[in-house]
Amino acid sequence: MVKHKVKPVGRTEGLTGDLNALILFNDDVNTFEFVIESLVEVCNHDFEQAEQCALITHFKGKCTIKSGGADDLRIMAEELTRRGLTVAVD
Repeated sequence: MVKHKVKPVGRTEGLTGDLNALILFNDDVNTFEFVIESLVEVCNHDFEQAEQCALITHFKGKCTIKSGGADDLRIMAEELTRRGLTVAVD
């Protein structure tokens, strides 16, 4: 059996250096439904993605909910904070 290396298509170098992370932290205040609704409305997650992020946050204490440019993530972070969620841009 011969194994072949697969090269990625397109430009990949330098992309990770420009990305920041929006991190959601667990709290004992907000309901799963509210967190899911907020992730759908603010971060444009679909329901399943928002639900998975809420579960990961609940069990692990935090979850990266979005990656992207710092300016875009800060706007989302401000809205999520306004809604009472605990988030940080890293």
